[in-house]
Amino acid sequence: MTLLDRRWKVLLVTSVAVFMAFLDVTIVNVAFPSIRREFPETSLAGLSWVLNAYNIAFAALLVPAGRLADLVGRRRMFFIGLALFLAASAACGLAPSAGVLVAARVVQAAGAAVLVPTSLGLLLPEFPVERRATATALWGATGGVAAAAGPSLGGVLIELTDWRAVFFVNLLFGAAAWLPARRLLREARDPDRGAVPDALGIALLGGGVAALALAIVEAPGWGWGSARVLGASAIAAAALAAFIRRSATHPHPVVELGLFRVRSFAAACAGTGVFSLGFYALLLSNILFLTGVWHYSILKAGFAVTPGPLMAALSSATAGRIADRHGQRVVAAPGGLVFALGCLVFVTGLDAQPDYLRYLAGTLLTGTGVGLSFAGFSSAAVAELAPARLATGSAIAACFRQLGAVLGIAVLIAVLGPAAGLDDFHAAWSLMAVTGTAAAVAGLALRPVRRMKVDAVPVVAGG
Repeated sequence: MTLLDRRWKVLLVTSVAVFMAFLDVTIVNVAFPSIRREFPETSLAGLSWVLNAYNIAFAALLVPAGRLADLVGRRRMFFIGLALFLAASAACGLAPSAGVLVAARVVQAAGAAVLVPTSLGLLLPEFPVERRATATALWGATGGVAAAAGPSLGGVLIELTDWRAVFFVNLLFGAAAWLPARRLLREARDPDRGAVPDALGIALLGGGVAALALAIVEAPGWGWGSARVLGASAIAAAALAAFIRRSATHPHPVVELGLFRVRSFAAACAGTGVFSLGFYALLLSNILFLTGVWHYSILKAGFAVTPGPLMAALSSATAGRIADRHGQRVVAAPGGLVFALGCLVFVTGLDAQPDYLRYLAGTLLTGTGVGLSFAGFSSAAVAELAPARLATGSAIAACFRQLGAVLGIAVLIAVLGPAAGLDDFHAAWSLMAVTGTAAAVAGLALRPVRRMKVDAVPVVAGG
């Protein structure tokens, strides 16, 4: 095997692993209506934890998993993450109840949180410094391909079998990666960059966000002023306050607060979090709208939403080149506005009668906005960081993305209610337009700097 062959085979193996992690962002959204029919005794708010449990665990574990891999070995942790993800995928597919499904999704997220940083950590040493940007761009493009393929692949699998197939398909991808990975991947450690993860900080972050999401999704049924909602809100406030305090005092915190003194990093994290509120809510809301209001089949809905993530993948590549030449602000700010415009097309152009051309216009706009915004914010998050803080900074930005996903889905479930109608979707899309506009404002706060040319590249997580 030549050195060139080896490099590209390592790229392929690590990309397949990450493909699975990103595929679950969009493919599970397509399966959501079928899962809801499978467990009719579970409320919509209860089933939202199939999505939110994954995002919360992923957000809380991403940074610690990368640090742990630096300590004990990236190859070892890669296979632990892959085994966890595949075992949990099988458990999801076999789940006899919604509770078991949610629990399996937490384990699945833990595996994904290990796979993402370790796969890039194993890939980069295989390439010379001058080729690492190209290798990472191809690795990162896997996420875009997965997001674009998820809806249509999920629709086909559900049409041929049922929703459980969207989890079992991971076993095929995992088997394709496991054997060559055993032969190709080399162990790598970096103990100087690693540290024992702050277990209490992880628990405070995950518990605080989970309590906040619980308060939001259950408030319409429990009552906004009920003791349970107020209690969950108080727990969330106390846990998150304790998390911030611990991050300020712990020697190896989950989130390094000092990084937020860097203007571009702070603005990028804020923009990423706010934009993710609308983006992840949009992913789920459009599937629910197409199947619930327009009565599309899962297969038809899956193909109907595919142009959105496809446009996101295409526009992100162009946005990256523009940001390299002119700075991230010129793509992040317009991206938020284009996303907001697409949401307003849904509000003003869609009604109870199916009109796919109007839907297509809106989804092409939102998809373009997603590609522009995430490309700009992801690059800006590390543009002014020292090389030693690139991995940590990019992981924190990814954490904000997943936290935005949790809150976005929680708010969507609260707005739609148990029996969503057209007016409810219009209200939800209007709120998503607000998040796009707010993200554009955050984009304007970015410094007009170009991405630093460094020998490490940020980890990007999510769909």
